[in-house]
Amino acid sequence: MLLTSIDPFVQEFERQFDRAVRQAAAQGGAGMPMDGIRRADDVVLRFDLPGVDPGSIEVTVDRGVLSVTARREEEFGEDERVFVRERTMGSFTRRVYLSEHLDAEQVEAAYNNGVLAVRIPVLERARPRKVAVQQSGDGQMAIKS
Repeated sequence: MLLTSIDPFVQEFERQFDRAVRQAAAQGGAGMPMDGIRRADDVVLRFDLPGVDPGSIEVTVDRGVLSVTARREEEFGEDERVFVRERTMGSFTRRVYLSEHLDAEQVEAAYNNGVLAVRIPVLERARPRKVAVQQSGDGQMAIKS
């Protein structure tokens, strides 16, 4: 029997983060940087989307996959000429596979100061809970079957 103290949420987000980094590198570094935070009752994903029109942001959940799509566009006047272009424009999409321990029906999203925060509640059955410790007078553990 193998006992571990590794949080499965952390493992899953590390796996997803590594996968995202590889995808972003394959796309030349363009993308949607994300932080994932695990709290007792929920998971919060924060996506950097500076300069994005909030009306262009779309968050969907389909069969356990959270998708975030956004569009950043910039227009130039007739008398303006671009001589340096380092900021990526166009559509961005990011997909995150959700754990079965998360409540995909209760996802919430908010955009503020260029950051999209997506909150996903942890299902009640997957939340940490306190286990009562029973005591017996003789120092032996009494477990009833």
